[in-house]
Amino acid sequence: MIPKPVPIRSGGQQHKKQTAPSPNHGARRRLRIWMVVMVLFLGWAIYTFVVQSIHLSEKKAELAQQEAKKAQAEAAYAQSQNEVKRLEDPEYIGQVARKQYGMYLPGEKPIWATDPEEKK
Repeated sequence: MIPKPVPIRSGGQQHKKQTAPSPNHGARRRLRIWMVVMVLFLGWAIYTFVVQSIHLSEKKAELAQQEAKKAQAEAAYAQSQNEVKRLEDPEYIGQVARKQYGMYLPGEKPIWATDPEEKK
């Protein structure tokens, strides 16, 4: 029987076997693709969070402004309701007529602290 020939290795050169890429090469590529997708997704998520936070703070400021307007309107409404109740009282109507319009009941004489002619 003839022995198999043994390859002779020359100096510092080593022959590498020409084989298919190792399975690690594909795994690295998938990992890179997954990392890119994750970075893009996280970037989008952070951008959306920031935009929504800004929008929310604007809406909170608008809500506070609307609540202040509502409180002011409610106060004006309460004041007008109070005025309506007071106008139902004949005594108050008489006071308003005397002070603002100079109207007096028959037989009533106004008392002036100063001369009415001095007012003019």
